[in-house]
Amino acid sequence: MKDVVLLQDQKQSQVMSFDYELFVIGAGPGGLAAAERAAGYGVRVAIVEQEQVGGTCVVHGCIPEKLMTYAASFSQVFESADEYGWGKVSREFDWCQFMRARDRDINHLSQVHVQKLQKTGVELLKGHARFLDAHMVEIEGHRYTADKILIAVGAKAIKSNVPGMEYAITVRQMLELDQQPKHLAIIGSHHIAVKLAGIMNDLISKVTLVVSEDRILPGCDEDLRIAVQEDMTRLGVRIFCNTKVEKIERVENCLNLTLSGNSQPVTVETVVSIADRIPDLDGLDLEKAGVEVKQGAIAVDDYSRTTQATIFAVGDCTGRPPFTPVAIAAARAFADTEFGHQPRVVDYECVPYLVASNPEAATVGLTEAQAHEKLGEAVRCYRKKFQSLFDMRAESPEKTLLKLVVDSNSDRVLGAHMVGDCAAEILQMIALAMKAGVTKTNFDNTIGIHPSIGEEFFCMR
Repeated sequence: MKDVVLLQDQKQSQVMSFDYELFVIGAGPGGLAAAERAAGYGVRVAIVEQEQVGGTCVVHGCIPEKLMTYAASFSQVFESADEYGWGKVSREFDWCQFMRARDRDINHLSQVHVQKLQKTGVELLKGHARFLDAHMVEIEGHRYTADKILIAVGAKAIKSNVPGMEYAITVRQMLELDQQPKHLAIIGSHHIAVKLAGIMNDLISKVTLVVSEDRILPGCDEDLRIAVQEDMTRLGVRIFCNTKVEKIERVENCLNLTLSGNSQPVTVETVVSIADRIPDLDGLDLEKAGVEVKQGAIAVDDYSRTTQATIFAVGDCTGRPPFTPVAIAAARAFADTEFGHQPRVVDYECVPYLVASNPEAATVGLTEAQAHEKLGEAVRCYRKKFQSLFDMRAESPEKTLLKLVVDSNSDRVLGAHMVGDCAAEILQMIALAMKAGVTKTNFDNTIGIHPSIGEEFFCMR
């Protein structure tokens, strides 16, 4: 018994010899969630951030993009105002006024996170951190030690090596422009590119979307891809599919894009390059800490542990789904496991996500193609395309699309996909049901709220 007590005392002494029990690199959603949860267990925590607290999501990504989505949504409402008795409404948009208000909101949210850190006793440090060994980091010439270190540095945008790509800007730079571009080209096909194209089109900019694949949103369900692209085209976005940018040239105050298969260049004010994002590992010196990187991302196990037993990683710097809720879930599971004596892992199946385009789209689970690849002929799909009550009154041609992918052997719902108003709110509730093993029969036997869009999921035969 004395030997056990002695070992516990030695372990506690070793922990106390460090400056902190947990040191977090990166104050984005994942880092903040881990720091606050760990501090709640009475752990001595420090977190370092070289930019504004909140990370990409709060400062440069999800939140400012969502605010722009809200601003853009007024365009379609104003378009329909006459049919609802309000008469014609001005569709002039003041970019500068919106940006000032948006910046106030972002600064407020960032400060809220700073206050939460202060309230929970987490020490906030500013600067760039780099590893000296498995327990020590250096920030602006100062050294700090910790028993455990969590890496939550997120990802960064990259550009292709196309000639003239230096004239293109990133999404982050786009969201910081002082003036709204009248005509912009967006290079990319994934949800961020599609989202930005829809936003800027609704804000009365002329938008050209250059897509290297046969259609936008590769990896999504084919019916969803078709529905979103058709509606975006109808609303005025010019989309070039199976097209690559061969070069970008500056001509006076404009940019000329030479596109494959097009004899005439496309002339725009601004080019936004939205290629894949990669883990932002520059300058961390991970090799000094014995942390392995595989395919450009930090390698982690189910418990977010790296190849170094005392160092962990969560969020976009790992190979997990690059969504804010995923980073937060992994961060909290890490803190519960390491400091709360509640070992647990995160299930990354059925993670829903949103394409905040116009029209809005959301998806969870398997696509029809993925389901067929997995189950063959046992897959049964249910589709419904209809005009919502709002659009019917507004005389809009826009159609809502609902789709369920079902395993006919078990009756389990394997995937759900939607294009239309409230897609995100509806699909995340279906994600919960799918986690619980919902069947198509459960849908058929459920009574919905009328009139609503969501009730139509219960009427698909």
